[in-house]
Amino acid sequence: MRRVLTMALSLTIGCAALTACGGGGGGEQPAAGASASGGASGAAGGLIAVITPSHDNPFFKAEADAAKAQAEKLGYQTSVASHDDDPNKQSELIDAAISRQAKAIILDNAGADASIGPVRKATEAGVPVFLIDREINATGIAKAQIVSNNSQGAQLAAQSFVEAMKSKGNYVELVGKESDTNASVRSKGFADVISQYPDMKQVAKESANWDQQEAFTKMETIIQKNRDIQGVIAGNDTMALGAVAALKAANLLDKVTVVGFDGSPDAIAAIKAGEMHATALQPAALGATSAVDQADQFIKTGKTGKEEKQSIDCELVTKDNADDFGVFARK
Repeated sequence: MRRVLTMALSLTIGCAALTACGGGGGGEQPAAGASASGGASGAAGGLIAVITPSHDNPFFKAEADAAKAQAEKLGYQTSVASHDDDPNKQSELIDAAISRQAKAIILDNAGADASIGPVRKATEAGVPVFLIDREINATGIAKAQIVSNNSQGAQLAAQSFVEAMKSKGNYVELVGKESDTNASVRSKGFADVISQYPDMKQVAKESANWDQQEAFTKMETIIQKNRDIQGVIAGNDTMALGAVAALKAANLLDKVTVVGFDGSPDAIAAIKAGEMHATALQPAALGATSAVDQADQFIKTGKTGKEEKQSIDCELVTKDNADDFGVFARK
């Protein structure tokens, strides 16, 4: 009887220890605003937290979906959440990932400066962070910063823009969020090309904060002040599509060349329909899956095998090759 009681007590203690270490996995609940699902191997790999801007933007949804799928393929659990470009919400989500003892965080951040502290906090807590799409203004904190080659993509888009406008005409530039380094890098890439053509005249430059409705409103105001516009170049496709809607409402779309950046399915559809001229596609899925692969490598070996700063070249999408592309990737 004493041996039986001793064995039962040992089993109870052992099971409790496994549960405390996350061995059971079933008792964990997603953080607020997150969804969680287990991979094929259950909790064997632990948790990878995926945090991005709003999934209302198809680019961010595509990278979140790709990261989730790759992590679960490798045997991890996942939690997927959006910070909605709110640094405070981002901090809360990172704190939740730390408290859940996540093995890694895949993060498309909410500000190049505002994200430094939360990334450092996660790193110091033993949770490695792998940044995708957007860099932070610091190195040596995140394990990887994997971004599209925004300068190269912007120059591709701008060259196509200039050619479509026959190197002359009045144009408008719509810029993204000031807190996002991608906005300034893309704007500079546009300028590096367009400035070489003296007959290209910028008549307005407005920030629409990556937002379609804001781009529509800003473009409406610009048109009211100056209808003599031959081109619009935008820092992302969402703003480009807002400009398309405003130009269409003003009966000017057939006279204006519109070029965007991202390679979203909606933009590619607009290119096929003749409403946009081109976009620079950045491979969202490739960046996200690369981040998960490097996280897996780091979890297993303590190293990623890569430099911290990594870039992926963009591709120009026009009516001639639009059928070759799917959801932020070649078919």
